[in-house]
Formats: sequence, C-alpha cells, structure tokens
Amino acid sequence: MTKPVNLSTKIFLDSGDPQETKRALDTLGFLDGQTTNPTLVSKNPHITELKENGALTEETIWNEYRNVASEIHAVIPEGSISVEVYADDQTDYESMLEKGRELSRWFDGIFVKLPVTSVGLRVAETLVKEGVNINMTLCFSQEQAAAVHAATRGARRGQVYVSPFIGRLDDTGVRGLDLVENIVRMYGEWGSHVLVLGASIRNLEHLFGCFERKVDIVTVPIAMIEAWKAHGIENPLGEQDPSVLASIPFVDLKEKDFTAYDINHPLTDAGIGKFSSDWKNLFSK
Repeated sequence: MTKPVNLSTKIFLDSGDPQETKRALDTLGFLDGQTTNPTLVSKNPHITELKENGALTEETIWNEYRNVASEIHAVIPEGSISVEVYADDQTDYESMLEKGRELSRWFDGIFVKLPVTSVGLRVAETLVKEGVNINMTLCFSQEQAAAVHAATRGARRGQVYVSPFIGRLDDTGVRGLDLVENIVRMYGEWGSHVLVLGASIRNLEHLFGCFERKVDIVTVPIAMIEAWKAHGIENPLGEQDPSVLASIPFVDLKEKDFTAYDINHPLTDAGIGKFSSDWKNLFSK
C-alpha cells in the first residue's frame, strides 16, 4: 500500500510501542508521525515488564519514556513525534513549563503535548515564542480550539496542533466529527496557523470522515491502520446515520485573547485524570 496522491491528510500512529511503529510502517508503506501519552506508554510491553519487576520510579520513568520516544524517532526519523507532559489538576505553570522545555530537548522536531487548560494554554503561549512545537490535546469544544489559536498566535504554520477527540465525544451521544468539521471551518475562516489533528479514532467512519473534511492529520491505533489496509483505500462506507448522534452546531466565534474563551469541559478534566492515574500507576507500589 502506498499513500494515495489525493490524500492530503497526514497519518500518525497513536501508540507508545516502537514495535507497533514498525508494524504500521510495514502495513502502510508510509507513516508521517506518532503520538504518545502516559496511557499508551503504560501499555508498552517493556515498560510493563519493568513495572512488574519494581524497576520504575517517578524519576526513572521519564528516562524510559525518552528511550521509547527515541526508538520511535529512529524508525521514522522524518516523522513528527508527540510526547506528553505530566499534568493533573494541581500542576502549576512553572512545573509544566519546565517539563515542556525538558521534553522539547529530547530530539529535533519533537512536539510537546499540553492539555487545553488555562495552565496548558499559558505554557503553550510561552513555548511557541521559544520555538517549541506544541500539540494541544484533550480538545472537546470549538471554544477550546479558538483559545489554542489565540494563545499561540505568531507561531509558524505547522508548529502547533490541536487534537479534538472524536470517539470520546461520540461516547457522550454527540457527533465528534462535527467538532472536527467546525474547527476546520473556523480555522479556515481565520487563516489559522494551527493544524487540526483528529484523535480518538474508533472506526473507519471516523477515519474516512476526517479525510473527507480535509483534516490536516489523523492519529490512529495500529488496529485501525490494519483495518484500513484490509478494507482498502477507497471509502464506500458513507457517513453514520446523523440521527444516531446529536449534532454539534457551528459557532461564529470572534478572535480575541485566549483567556476570554470558555475552555472548561468535563471530558478534558476526565482525560487529565485518566492520564495522571495511568502515569502514577507505573511507579506506585
């Protein structure tokens, strides 16, 4: 399988396992990047073995994470690799900023993942001015995406991603693809520098739906890549019945300071809690 010439969307693997990076590359014949997070890293077989042997501490886990990211980078050296800061509801600006700077130095071209929270946006504002690449994760609303654009204004195009989580919105009964469509439309109207990265891809309808909406990037688990290969590149699936999920209407937002947007969302809070718990479980006794 080779990348279709008419496919503008970049394909990332969503995984914390370099062996899956190799499988994805072998399966597709190409791979544009990879996203990682604490949950995915906790599922890495090597990391799991170290935990079972009691070899992980809060200090050593970061070295292991760096090793994992570096192995992925070695497989796709020209690819975009995202690594995530630790964040919970107690993480302050200085702590998140320090960790973001540290992660940004792991290797050239790395993207630092930050949550779309008030602290995460402040850190993003600082880091983009320092030339750091940013991936703003756990996005569940158009206002959050607007805040990402505003907080990172002045960044070069491609320096900043925003990651709306499609499947997790579907889980609540609303159509996650609508959010992606709304963000793509808003950013197009604004001439935004931020790239849209479709995340939480659960099925081929999500994948092909992102393609049809000209999403800049999608990140998918290895099982979805293999399902895409088995299905074929064409999309005869059509869209899911719109009556199944509630629609998310487009909001005509205006550009303003990022602090003026309502960025609160319960799914962002829940996602931070899940990532934090998975991270702490790696070195808990």
